[in-house]
Amino acid sequence: MLRDSDATRHLFEVSAGLDSLVLGEGQILAQVKQVVRNGQNSGGLGKNIDRMFKDAITAGKRVRCETNISAGAVSVSSAAVELAMMKLPKSECLSARMLLIGAGKMGKLVVKHLIAKGCKKVVVVNRSVERVDAIREEMKDIEIVYRPLTEMYEAAADADVVFTSTASESLLFTKEHAEALPPISLAMGGVRLFVDISVPRNVGACLSEVEHARVYNVDDLKEVVEANKEDRVRKAMEAQAIITQELKRFEAWRDSLETVPTIKKLRSYADRIRASELEKCLQKIGEDNLNKKMRRSIEELSTGIVNKLLHGPLQHLRCDGSDSRTLDETLENMHALNRMFNLDTEKAVLEQKIKAKVEKIQS
Repeated sequence: MLRDSDATRHLFEVSAGLDSLVLGEGQILAQVKQVVRNGQNSGGLGKNIDRMFKDAITAGKRVRCETNISAGAVSVSSAAVELAMMKLPKSECLSARMLLIGAGKMGKLVVKHLIAKGCKKVVVVNRSVERVDAIREEMKDIEIVYRPLTEMYEAAADADVVFTSTASESLLFTKEHAEALPPISLAMGGVRLFVDISVPRNVGACLSEVEHARVYNVDDLKEVVEANKEDRVRKAMEAQAIITQELKRFEAWRDSLETVPTIKKLRSYADRIRASELEKCLQKIGEDNLNKKMRRSIEELSTGIVNKLLHGPLQHLRCDGSDSRTLDETLENMHALNRMFNLDTEKAVLEQKIKAKVEKIQS
């Protein structure tokens, strides 16, 4: 369990993609945003938590914009395609027969990354044809062949690489299924590749016991990440520097909340004096001698004077990380203002109200 600054840093790192298996994965930032939307809709986010999540999203955006962290494999889907290409003979990568089982969001991304690698054809097995038609309509640079779920094993028999990405809670491929499939040509390495990016898994780990089959799951995607380890470390260091900046900004804002009651009290104190003195002034002039424009001008004058007088003190009560003022300085200013204007005691407020009321009656 993480607490305080450690918990905040963890959220910022998650939002930036530093805690993902694939560094810089973009999908996690969208998930953090969805958490915020859900929390706001249900009324479950307080002021502090809402600001913390928003600053985490800002940190995630900055990391992706200011570093090269999203270059290369930035999602599980892209890493899966890259892993398959690494395992196939280089000369045969583009001629390999690709099969995708599942046409959801992850499956759609697999097709997208296959196109980026230069593949021209993929067979897609799905429960319904509508999702496959939607992908086909969107991605014109690849031939997409639809086959129903009932023909899944026949389609696998004709494939060199099988990507699985479904919501099934049970295994789609077991050792017995793999043994029943025909062998792969030696040109393709003589091994059928199963790349399982489903959670829970769609392909049993025991498939690798079959001579002409190999299975790779989410854990195996580390191999793709490790291929760029040095660059990954450099990007992570750059990202950590940005996260530290955003973390300091958030913590300064959070700590400055301690001065909010003093800001409200000082503003209220000044407004009460303004209203009291304004009323005296208007009574001396007389209602008959004032039109609406003159009255509004006098009120605006009094408000403007108060705002200008309060601007300096209120600025010294704010500590949001945007200037060099430290929290200690801000709190020292807060205590000084509390002493000078007697803002700490409710009694002082009550006395001021009673005094104003007495003066009004006497006048």
